Amino acid sequence: MTFRNPIPTVDIIIELIDQPHRPIILIERKNAPYGWALPGGFVDYGETVENAAYREAKEEVNLSVNLIEQFHVYSNPDRDERKHTMSIVFLATATGQPQAADDAKNARIFDLWELPKNLCFDHDKILKDYRNYRYYKVRPRLI
Repeated sequence: MTFRNPIPTVDIIIELIDQPHRPIILIERKNAPYGWALPGGFVDYGETVENAAYREAKEEVNLSVNLIEQFHVYSNPDRDERKHTMSIVFLATATGQPQAADDAKNARIFDLWELPKNLCFDHDKILKDYRNYRYYKVRPRLI
């Protein structure tokens, strides 16, 4: 019997707490699908989702982060055109300047009101939910 299951991933919303307005970091993807995305990636076998978030932040933007909380899980089967993934999204803080590495072609700091239009996957929805949470303390709806 063959099982087909969604593949677990993590995404990290990293607030830079040493800058005014606590901007976030996005990466420009080096590989398809191209565009801007939250730092993140696949959870390795035998790895916790928390350790995956720490690892991906270090690999993609060269920053050590402080995970604040698990924000939400996004599991729409169409969220990634390559395959069915589910993302555990974490809120994190960091200080310093991000440096693009690994799968990131570029890393930039963005204020929440000046995000790029070409966001990958469902990161526009994730960031909309995050803005509502950050400014109005409204959590994403489960359904």
